[in-house]
Amino acid sequence: MFRKIMAAIDGSATSLEALLEAKRIAASRNATLHIVYAAVNSDDADQQAGLRLLEQAKSAVGEDLGVETRVLQAEAEYGLNGITEAVAAAANEWGADLVVVGTANRRGLERLVIGSVAEQLIAKVDASVLLVRPQ
Repeated sequence: MFRKIMAAIDGSATSLEALLEAKRIAASRNATLHIVYAAVNSDDADQQAGLRLLEQAKSAVGEDLGVETRVLQAEAEYGLNGITEAVAAAANEWGADLVVVGTANRRGLERLVIGSVAEQLIAKVDASVLLVRPQ
């Protein structure tokens, strides 16, 4: 069922857990894995940090899978919505069957005010979304 799996990472421990879950699913289905990082700042430092994270992620996944990586450009003035839009657009453009993301597991007022990239993705992508909670 899942042939094209996208994992969105941000350098957090939860996004690493999500990446490893995406790897497990991709390996079990002989699927392609596409790992993305949404850079919020257009400066070179954020782009380079994203490239380093993607290289680390690619190393964590290993060479057994077909892996693609990409730094996305998120609109900084839109905050989390900018990240959501960038990831959703990339998932739809690439034709992802499954998008795997870690969730910060916010509760109460913090969740109401800040929201969740993971939650917002559900409404914006034409694919299944797997949310990985922190262990």
